[in-house]
Amino acid sequence: MCDRESGELFYKKLGYKFLVLPNFQKHVSDIKTVMDMWLYLYKYMSELNEMPKFLDKRVFGLIFDIGEVANLTQTDMKAYEASLKNKRDAESIRLTALRMGRDEGLGEGLAKAEAEKKAIALEFKKMGIPAADIAKGTGLSIEEIEKL
Repeated sequence: MCDRESGELFYKKLGYKFLVLPNFQKHVSDIKTVMDMWLYLYKYMSELNEMPKFLDKRVFGLIFDIGEVANLTQTDMKAYEASLKNKRDAESIRLTALRMGRDEGLGEGLAKAEAEKKAIALEFKKMGIPAADIAKGTGLSIEEIEKL
């Protein structure tokens, strides 16, 4: 693509590729590459009721799954959406409980660590070690150590 007036390239990596699907004439036995598979799928998608065996299920399976969902009746679609919502809600609840448990555990762990630091500082204070040295070793402030 280039500027109309100057003829200068607009962006070297931007371009267009045109597919003329009626020109794709390969038979199933001739399809070897992934590009051939995509072109076959684009050309015959409206005629396919199930995924052809030669298509890679890892790559093309989702397309057919989406097609199956798109063809559901209105009642089945509502049931599917309700089921999907329930699944997502359950996963959200599970992740929230996990996060809350982790946060609670961290809070308890921090409180325990703080209590242990104060107990150690108190023992050092009883031994006559200067508050500045205790503060340096435990990370507590001198004011906290003096209150002990």
